[in-house]
Formats: sequence, C-alpha cells, structure tokens
Amino acid sequence: MDLKGKCVLLGVSGGIAAYKMANVASALRKLGADVEVIMTKNATQFITPITFETLTGHKCMVDTFDRDFKFEVTHISLAKKADVILVAPATANVIAKMAHGIADDMLTTVVLAAKCPKLVSPAMNTGMLENPITQDNIATLEKYGFTVIPSESGVLACKDVGSGRLPKEEVLLDYIFRAIAKPKDLAGLRIAVTAGPTQEPLDPVRYLTNHSTGKMGYAVARAAAMRGADVTLIHGPTALQPVRFTEDVPITTAQQMYEAVTSRFDEMDVLVMAAAVADYRPAAVADDKIKKKDGDLSIAVERTPDILGTIGPKKKGQFLCGFSMETRDMLANSSAKLEKKNLDMVVANNLKVAGAGFGVDTNVVTFITPDGARELPLMSKDDVADAILDEIRAINVPAGTTVDITTQRINNVVLVGRAEDLEDLSTASVMAQVDASQEKISVRKGQQAMEAKIIISGAPSVFAVGRYQVLCDINTDAGASSQGG
Repeated sequence: MDLKGKCVLLGVSGGIAAYKMANVASALRKLGADVEVIMTKNATQFITPITFETLTGHKCMVDTFDRDFKFEVTHISLAKKADVILVAPATANVIAKMAHGIADDMLTTVVLAAKCPKLVSPAMNTGMLENPITQDNIATLEKYGFTVIPSESGVLACKDVGSGRLPKEEVLLDYIFRAIAKPKDLAGLRIAVTAGPTQEPLDPVRYLTNHSTGKMGYAVARAAAMRGADVTLIHGPTALQPVRFTEDVPITTAQQMYEAVTSRFDEMDVLVMAAAVADYRPAAVADDKIKKKDGDLSIAVERTPDILGTIGPKKKGQFLCGFSMETRDMLANSSAKLEKKNLDMVVANNLKVAGAGFGVDTNVVTFITPDGARELPLMSKDDVADAILDEIRAINVPAGTTVDITTQRINNVVLVGRAEDLEDLSTASVMAQVDASQEKISVRKGQQAMEAKIIISGAPSVFAVGRYQVLCDINTDAGASSQGG
C-alpha cells in the first residue's frame, strides 16, 4: 500500500517493546512515507535515537527545547506536519498524561497540539494494563477520539502470561493504513463481501469443492474497510489471514452461505458476491466413509440455493455485484447473468487468460453493467478491488437524493484581506457552501462529511484560506433532486 506524500509520526515511550518500532519505521519508509520519530527520555534506555535517525533520515526528537538548528517551534511544526501519530509502545505513564492533557515532554506536547488522527498501542505488564486507573485512562483517550489498538496476549518480558504485549508490526501498519492510506469515500456504506469456495460433504471424509483461494474477495473486503465502509466478510474455508476491521463470518457449505447472506441482506447497501459457490451438492451425505469397491461410483447431486437468483428480484435499492468465472463466451454468459438475476454489475473474467484465475495475485476482469462492458488491463487483485469499488461508487448514487447540512457553525475560519474590510465583516457575511452534486455523495443514507467552500459577501478583497468540512444528512428515499446550500 502506497504512503507517498504522507507523514507518519511515531511516538516511542519507555517500554521493552520499543525495539519493535525500528521495524515499523523501516517498513513505513519502504512504503514511501515520511517518518518522524519522537522518543521519551526513558525510551532511549531501550533503543538509541541513532537507530531511528538512520532508518528515517530525520533527527529523532527527545528534548522539547532542542530546536534542531531550525528557527521554528519544533513541537508545533511536527504537530502540523503529521498526517497520523502512532504512540507505540504506549506505557501506562504516557497514556495517563495524554488522557489528562499533561504535556511535560516532547511527545506529549506534540500529541496535545496535533489535530491529525492519533493511534495508541498500550504495552505493559498485565497488572498495570488491567488496573482500573489505566482502563479509565484508555477509555478517556477513546472518548477524545484516539484509536486504541488492543494489546495482544502471551508471555511478557517479565515472564508473566497475559495481555499487554505490543501487537505485531503488521497490525500496527494496518491501523496506519486505515487512518491515512485511502480517502474515506465509502464511509457510511454497509458492504457485504463473499469470498472463497464452499465445501459440500460427500461423507465424513470427502467433499466437493473448487480451486478458489478467496484472494479476490478478501482484497475487496480489505479495500472497502480501508475506504471507510462497514464491511461484513462472509467466506468459505481459506488459508488467508483474517481481514482486519471487518465482521468475519466463516461458513463451509453453500447452504450456510445462502443463510448468512440472505439474513443480512436487508441491512446492507452493497453486496459483492466474489465467492465461488458450489452449484451442486451430493443429494445424500453418507454417515460413514464410502468404501471403494470394484467398478464405477455414481453420486447423485442436487442444486444448491441460488443466492443472487433469490435476492436479486427482491432487492430494495441495494447494489448487487456478481462475479462470473468463464472458460468460453464470457461476455454473453456474463451479460445474461446480469439480466437474469437483476444485478447492477458483473465482474467477469476468463480462466484461460494469462494472469487471471484462481490462486494468483493478479486478475484480468471486465466490468459488465446495463450501460455496456469495460475491460481492465492486467492488474493486481488489490488494484482490481479498488477499481470495483470505484465503479460501484460511481453508479450507486440514485436520483432523488437530498442533502441537508447539519453543521450549524464552522469555528476558526481564517480570513485574509484588507484590515478595513475585515473590520466591517459580520458573521452573517460569511457562509459555507457545499457542492452536493451526485459525484460528491458517497453514502445512500446517513451522515457524510463534505467539503465546504467559504463564501464572503460584500467584501471582494476578503477570502478564506484552509480547508473546511461540514456534516450533511444524506437521504436517497426522499424523491427530490440533490441540492446544496
């Protein structure tokens, strides 16, 4: 995942797990991020600043009053520069200070001054972590908008067994990705994704299945979660790691997937049906292992429930995206599936095309919608996932959308102009305007943060600087055209 142009500020406090943050800093640099590191004085007892300086190319800050040979207030400049702050390991002491606004060192001062997303990863002895005081402090941080990364359990440095371990580096990176890697243009959408194969039992030992690994569906679920959607991942048996920030619903058979999807469908805005669901299952499952014998064996099979065929005709505004894996007549077969099952889009591919198919990290797909077909080049499945979501977002805003601005006041608007014009301005002369054209709307119903343009009336020399957002209530059921205000 690309982090070019993003600044990640790592706050390292005095815990034994501080050494792990060198790997985090290194990984972030490889992903293109600009990495700054602030250490507490106690943290320098576990790992030296020069380690981080070598990995990041920046001076590692420890002393609040070290100007780093720059004529600027360093703690303020770092607070403004950071796109996200991760404090890890976060000791009980640092957590307590951040929770109560104590700023007595470089790290806590920058955290207090910063307005960017703040991630905190507690790491300490189990007794310290579970102490009600620490738990109250963690709850306070969450109350004020901090994201707290749950500690892992296991053998601690003190040989105690319990919670309090710093999560693995890849977990910390995933939280950073979710915070800043992608725009939250799917916030408010409830998306269900199916992935992987199903297994249809023949007897206690054998089953019928297919070659699906679940990689494509997992990529869609992960991309949707990173873009702010509320994601439910319904998947058959796979060897893949769970997708963080999603509701994980494991199933085995086609019947179980049918029940999992249909029971949740009314609550969803979008369904992406990427799973390779068995079309047939054994008509009868033997109680005991079927023993081999001379001659051939015939197995009677029956149709499994058609998930899209069931919900497609009954949908009430939901967006349905099906997948079509073909070996011949891809466009014809996929277009027929689109119409027959009342789908909004089919993602089609041909198993015989190089780079497409099961078990690989790339795909070659064609988007089929009622408006026609669009073929994509060979891409990674991660890129295909984002392309699928872009397509859904582009065509999933129906007519009859209303937008009501709920934010009543924007504080701290910065205005620039002649002194005499500024003095004559009243609050009534400053208004916020929202572009509520359909391409700007990412939710079907609910709240969405939207960019606001500051309009100054009666003072042509005065203009606003900076970016401002307002909360809007989106309603696609009102039967009126979209509007701004």
